[in-house]
Amino acid sequence: MYIPSEQELLAAACHIGHKSPKWNPKMKRYLYGIEKGIHIFDLTQTRKKLEDACNELVELHRQGKSILFVSTKLFSTAALEDLGQETGHPTVTKKWIPGLVTNWKTISRRIKYFIDLQRQFKTGEVEKYTKKEQLKLHKKLAQLDKALSGVAGMAGLPDAIFVVDAVRDVISVREANIAKIPVYGICDSNADPDLFKIAIPANDDASGSVMLILNTVKQAILETPRETVVKEEKVVVKAPEEPTILVGM
Repeated sequence: MYIPSEQELLAAACHIGHKSPKWNPKMKRYLYGIEKGIHIFDLTQTRKKLEDACNELVELHRQGKSILFVSTKLFSTAALEDLGQETGHPTVTKKWIPGLVTNWKTISRRIKYFIDLQRQFKTGEVEKYTKKEQLKLHKKLAQLDKALSGVAGMAGLPDAIFVVDAVRDVISVREANIAKIPVYGICDSNADPDLFKIAIPANDDASGSVMLILNTVKQAILETPRETVVKEEKVVVKAPEEPTILVGM
């Protein structure tokens, strides 16, 4: 598993935080100092946390667990969707659906409806409705696709969540904490690292920084095959039958 060097992290602008007044004091332990009024991350810690996160995410992937990747930042959408398609893990790139992990029972019903609606359009079953009804269903499908397409393959709650921007998508982080789902991801100097199992202290606004971290995670997962679970068939051993005793012979 390859982890970028501190020089590579520096070149990608991973070291640049927010202006010093806009910070979360809990991030102090990850900071190297302040330069021209901007917080600078200690890239030695950034690299170590990235490695720790990758190790745990890889192990989850190996065990066949589900990791939900979240980022509604426009510049990261394509990369995150690509990561999801290549690794087989769910993603949220447009909008976090309130209750996605805290009200999974309701959301799962919406996902089933979404999948069924897709099937109806694919098979032509919607033609049994009037043109006006078909138009309404088409609009509904577009809305559901925007909200649920990245999580349509989720069979249940994810085993972990990876968040790119802990402030922008703080609702996903809070819901994960409520549902006791471990959170991994990037923590800029204005985020709360205590909400994460492993927080990667780095710049979440520079595309170079985000892309380097996402690609590192993606490659680590792609290099790790999932374990194949072989179900053992139960062998039923029958007791030998008692010999038949014929009376009168």
